[in-house]
Amino acid sequence: LPKDISLEVNPRIPDMRTAVAKKLIAATKSGTPGFEINNRGIVMRVKSVEISDDRSELTVDFGNDNNKYGILDGGHTYRAIIDNQQDFSEDCRKFVKLEILVGDNLDVANIADARNTSIQVSDISLFGLKNKFKFIENAIKDEPYASDVAYKDNDKKSITVSDLLRLMFAFNIKRYPDNSKAPIEAYSSKAAVFKDYRNEYDDKENNIYKKLAPVLPILVELYEKIEEDIPNKYREYEKECDNKKGQYGKVRGISNDGETTYTHTPISYDTPNGYIMPIFGAFRALLYQKEDGSIDWRYDPLKIWNLVGKALVQNTFDTSTQPLLNGKNKNLWQSNYRIVDGKYKDLLILKLERKQEWWK
Repeated sequence: LPKDISLEVNPRIPDMRTAVAKKLIAATKSGTPGFEINNRGIVMRVKSVEISDDRSELTVDFGNDNNKYGILDGGHTYRAIIDNQQDFSEDCRKFVKLEILVGDNLDVANIADARNTSIQVSDISLFGLKNKFKFIENAIKDEPYASDVAYKDNDKKSITVSDLLRLMFAFNIKRYPDNSKAPIEAYSSKAAVFKDYRNEYDDKENNIYKKLAPVLPILVELYEKIEEDIPNKYREYEKECDNKKGQYGKVRGISNDGETTYTHTPISYDTPNGYIMPIFGAFRALLYQKEDGSIDWRYDPLKIWNLVGKALVQNTFDTSTQPLLNGKNKNLWQSNYRIVDGKYKDLLILKLERKQEWWK
């Protein structure tokens, strides 16, 4: 079996640490015959094939486009064989079934969807194979974390596309235009977030995620600003209440020495997402849709954070010191939203009265 066949077209990067992969490795090394019967084989898409009857030889051309040609299914089988070929005995006679698909009109994503059934491939990974996250990729292409985002299952990168989708869901002003409902699924349900993204994708005119994509770098920056500043805001309100330095590191779920989620900048404390998301989601109050349909900020959310951060942190930790409960607490999300919305309205009044112009 040739080495170096591309796996780029496969929606799932093989993870050879799983129980299924370990069984495949054991099967390739064993002296037991019948591997081709007990294994589904490898499915690949190629540019062309040539059969030489006189030499009983099949020549396969994989072309130059790894996004079109390569192994569609059976990546774990392929890796189990290739990675262990050096351990095969000289008398080892094992076979693997190859199914070779040829044709420019084949839908790679649909084939992969149909064939990857032994271990279910996530809908998110298949969406990535169809390039349906392209506008997200384009929105962050100049950001330092762009190359750290995984769009496939088992891709060993520090950020998943789900991490970005949840930020956008928390600011989905199409579904959550006001404070009557709260986007708590941004914290509690990756499946619900992706379902919403999938449902929106085919809306060519009013896809809220496509409209939110340009502000995605700001959402990441805001999230990390909260991660970094939340201990200081906690201490500020603790000093006011108790006239003593707040022991942030002793709060349930907080641990010393963390790093920000996206840029991996070292920070003093690692704060659970259940504390951060109800604060982060409150800044949805600052987004609005312009007459041309695009999305923009009423005020700079980073500046508003500096003004209301202490109040948001106080409201969050006074509600509960259990991050799981806070992340799912609709009332907390709504009350934090009202804090940001109230500050926006105060500034709007000041602007109308021409008493301050710092936002210009």
